[in-house]
Amino acid sequence: MRCPFCGNIDTQVKDSRPAEDHVSIRRRRFCPACGGRFTTYERVQLRDLVVVKSSGKREDFDRSKMERSIRIAMQKRPIEPERIDQMISGIVRRLESMGETDIPSKVIGEIVMETLARIDTVGYVRFASVYKNFQEAGDFDRFVAELRPKVREDE
Repeated sequence: MRCPFCGNIDTQVKDSRPAEDHVSIRRRRFCPACGGRFTTYERVQLRDLVVVKSSGKREDFDRSKMERSIRIAMQKRPIEPERIDQMISGIVRRLESMGETDIPSKVIGEIVMETLARIDTVGYVRFASVYKNFQEAGDFDRFVAELRPKVREDE
């Protein structure tokens, strides 16, 4: 692992343990060249996933890109960061276990929305507003109206 401080490629692992999410390994590292200490996280990757955009363009799946968009949607919500990490790891495991290496971006978006809907409605609406490209307030009204339970008229 390359030292982020001096660029030395010969760093030493001083401590290794499971991370809080129990799906990655946290390693404390030391650089003998500059004396710098830093932490790395290793994750198991079952297969290389490729995202197929609606335009047909293909790009490597980027967990951090999905994580950023989810964290933005969940910003200032009363959800523990560890819970969000677990949710993201669950989504990635679900994508990896689908059996396909090429995954349409629409499928990824739907899985993220489905997961957010179970965890936090506000985060779900925030994510949906970007994912579904809301253009005006009416788009929010229609979307939120679908979330509300239907009231029966015979009551």
